[in-house]
Amino acid sequence: MADYFNSLPDGWTIYVWLIAAAGILIGAGFFLRWAVKNFQFDEDIKYLVFDETDKDKMSDEDYQQAKKVTEEQEALRNKVLKKKAEARAAKHAQR
Repeated sequence: MADYFNSLPDGWTIYVWLIAAAGILIGAGFFLRWAVKNFQFDEDIKYLVFDETDKDKMSDEDYQQAKKVTEEQEALRNKVLKKKAEARAAKHAQR
């Protein structure tokens, strides 16, 4: 195998690097698309770690923001679950 690589003309390794770079860029694009579709770029995600017992540790406006974000996330969760259930029901109806 080493003889085969030594018999190749100079400059062939750049093509290996180009293929590797293309694979990395395609993978990054795939994972960015997944992140956008799954709402991973939400700035208020930090508020989801709090619950009612943390009220004394936060300012009033932070607590209100945490409650608002939690309610929005629950609504979004219910929407996504309903959409998945409808898709599953449609799939079973086709069978």
